[in-house]
This record gives sequence, C-alpha cells and structure tokens, in this order.
Amino acid sequence: MAMRVIVVGGGKVGMRLAQLLLSGGHQVTVIEAREEKAPRIRRDLAAWLAQPSPTPPWSVIPGSGTDPTVLEAAGIQQATVVAATTGADETNLVVTSLARFEFGVPRVIARVNDPRNAWMFTPDMGVDVALNQADLMAHLIAEEISLGDMVTLLKLRKGLYSLVEEKVHPTSAAVGRPVGALNLPSECVLAAIIRKGELIIPRSDVVLQPADEVLAVAHQSQLAQFAALLAAK
Repeated sequence: MAMRVIVVGGGKVGMRLAQLLLSGGHQVTVIEAREEKAPRIRRDLAAWLAQPSPTPPWSVIPGSGTDPTVLEAAGIQQATVVAATTGADETNLVVTSLARFEFGVPRVIARVNDPRNAWMFTPDMGVDVALNQADLMAHLIAEEISLGDMVTLLKLRKGLYSLVEEKVHPTSAAVGRPVGALNLPSECVLAAIIRKGELIIPRSDVVLQPADEVLAVAHQSQLAQFAALLAAK
C-alpha cells in the first residue's frame, strides 16, 4: 500500500531516502530549509522517475521542518510517516516532537548524527525509530574485521539483527551434518542455502556440504558463534 511520507532534509541521506520511496511507489514530500537548493532537488527527483507524470508523486517545500506552518503546507495531516534526516540532531528532535505530539503522525523516524545524542531519541521525544548512522557504520566495519569471510547483507531493527552469508569451510564440523543437528545460537535462524548456484530450503534433513553458502538472520551478539559453527576446525 502506498504511503505518504514527509522527508525533512534534502541532503544526501534525505534525497536517497526519497528516491527509494519513489521507487517503491510511495508519495514523497521533501522539506528543505535551504531555499536555493529546492530547484536542484526538484530536478533530481524528476530525473529519478523514468516516466514523467503531469501529477508527480513528489513535491518539494522550501522552509524549516521545525515550523508548524511549513509542515502543514507539506501535508503533514495526511502523512503516514515523517522522517527527520537533517544533519542537525536538535532539528531532528524538534521535527519528531511536532510530528508526533502536534500532528499525531503514526510513524516517526529520526537520523542521529552524533552518537552522544542517541539517548535523547526516545518515544518521549516522539521518535519511533532512531537510526544512529555512526554506530551502524562502526558495527559494520567491526564485523568485517572480526568475522572473516562472513558477509553482512542487511541490518535489521537498528542494527540488532543482521542477514548474513557465510560459507561452509571444507574442514568444518558442520560438513556432512543435517541442518537439524546443528547447534545454532538461540537467536539465529537459517534462511536459505545456496549450493552451486541453486537455492535450497534449509529443512532439518538437508545435509551441509563444503562451500555451501548459508544465509541466516542472527542477533549481533551471536554472529561470531554462528561463523565459528561453519568455520575450519
């Protein structure tokens, strides 16, 4: 179902988000405080859509997202989601508070720029989901350093869970064992096995073979345990 989303902040993060939402068939309004940037944002959004429309599913409103009149002009009363993506944490917090408590927007998402400010991005400030970009990036880098060949495909729930891919080492103790006999971590679920280019459903009787690519969803605290399960003896 198509959503009406207001993105506050037309920088790199906000524009990329707007593009992804438009690709998903949603209606997007971008609020940008720097009025001189509005024409460029309009051109970029128009160029993103392969087929121009006389009534495009996007609009750009110059002004501050902390101004209730600007939010009203952006159609916040009809918005399904507000995403505060500016480079200033104080601005994002004001936007989230207005969106939730003044206008009752059902879902409010905020970008956290400085990890030291993350403690303020709570439901008490109107925030449903706070995305701490520095923390997420640091975790991704740390995982690449510590987990060898494991590949992180997707971060879920603010980085608490990850969709990862790990190859079964030829000398791993998991080789020749059925999936049901693996001692998987408690918060780890196998999603698929790719074997010689073919997708295999990881049923309990499927026996692992060397070089199988195993996709799993796991809690970040158990990624190392999962990697060790498929690693060399």
